Amino acid sequence: MLASKTCLASALASTCLFVVGCAIPQIPYRAVYEDPVNYVRLEVDDSVLPEWPPSMHTHPKAISADEVAHLLSGFSVQEHRIWIQKRLQGEAPFVPAFRPEELALLSQQIAEAFARARPNERVTFYLSQPQTSAKRVITTGGLYLHGTAMHFILGNWQVIYGIPTYGMIYDRRFPMRPTAAKGFDLFFDPREATIPQRQSLWDTLLANTDDELVIDLTKTVTGPIASSATP
Repeated sequence: MLASKTCLASALASTCLFVVGCAIPQIPYRAVYEDPVNYVRLEVDDSVLPEWPPSMHTHPKAISADEVAHLLSGFSVQEHRIWIQKRLQGEAPFVPAFRPEELALLSQQIAEAFARARPNERVTFYLSQPQTSAKRVITTGGLYLHGTAMHFILGNWQVIYGIPTYGMIYDRRFPMRPTAAKGFDLFFDPREATIPQRQSLWDTLLANTDDELVIDLTKTVTGPIASSATP
């Protein structure tokens, strides 16, 4: 009898540990815009250290929706092809990262997000086009302003995401993380506004070298980007 109770207690303890270990993490955020299929949010950036002021972002920042649209329209995506693919198929065409309707939505909401963002926050976005009850095409990412530069990360671009029957739904919770291996390179026009970044060999092999770009705003935005508040 005692052995049975001991086994039962052990089983319950194991179950509790399993449930706790598999619990879906809660990502704190402040919603700027949200509808049933899209959102723009403000999330805390763990890379910002309160004890190190230089790590703080340049938020809040007053930047117009037209300026945001101008910046976002400069991003384009190219399918990543290895040398044998280039030899057989040639270079892949460049495709705008955002469709016109996506630009219209994001430019207004990201401008508002920058005006409300705190120095330790970044802006994240999620765009979704439902295909079936279990599949959707997603484009997700995040961005933040640091000094006179804009850091832009494209986590997913027109990826078909299958909603799992069981388990965590990652695409809406982690917009800056890829849901599958990235098969694209990210570019910005004008290219001279892109600030070169150091990349690892591993990123190069996985085609992750051009999914994050740092843009020099002094070379892209004609008008002054005035801070709406002192961080």
